[in-house]
Amino acid sequence: MLIVLALASVVLLGIAPEPSQAITIYTSWERHALVGSDIRLSCTFFSWHFVSEDVSFTWRYRADASRDSISIAHYGGGEAYTDNKGPFKDRVEFVGNPKRRDGSIVIKNLDFSDNGTFTCDAKNPPDIVGRPSNVRLLVFENLPIQAGVITGAIIGVVLGLLVLIVVIYYLMRFLVARRVFSLSVRSVPGLWGLCKGREQRPEPIPGTDTCLAKAL
Repeated sequence: MLIVLALASVVLLGIAPEPSQAITIYTSWERHALVGSDIRLSCTFFSWHFVSEDVSFTWRYRADASRDSISIAHYGGGEAYTDNKGPFKDRVEFVGNPKRRDGSIVIKNLDFSDNGTFTCDAKNPPDIVGRPSNVRLLVFENLPIQAGVITGAIIGVVLGLLVLIVVIYYLMRFLVARRVFSLSVRSVPGLWGLCKGREQRPEPIPGTDTCLAKAL
């Protein structure tokens, strides 16, 4: 009887479904692009399991002036499907590599009307529970200077000025120390007389070949 129960337990454990865990999906937070250009929107995910044969990606789009979203691209069962009748007809392409957890798409020939939020959802069975990730697209006629670039430039200028001030400070200290040393040599009668005996001309500019150096 015990043997039968043990065998039954092994069979049940073998056919029990694999437990699912949460899946984490990643996209950029915001992307900027020019009118008429193409842009790649990346989407990837983290899952505790290896990439499943049933891995899938779904992209949806919601315009800025709308509350509703539409499906524009889907990958599943080894095939990619893209919008063939909506606002992105013939302008969206699935370019990701699902085996590497990549579900990226490319939006072509951008227009101002493409401003909006793109949402990526991914499933990697048995990991199917996760929050979709959003990326906001802003289309411009001319790309604006981002705040991060301005901040970086300001920080660079400030650091450059600090380095310059430090260099000038230590250079001035070095020149003053040389001058003080030269004056201290002149204040020693014997040493200065030795210099005068060897050289009947004014002492050169401090830091050059002096009579003191020749005496030594």
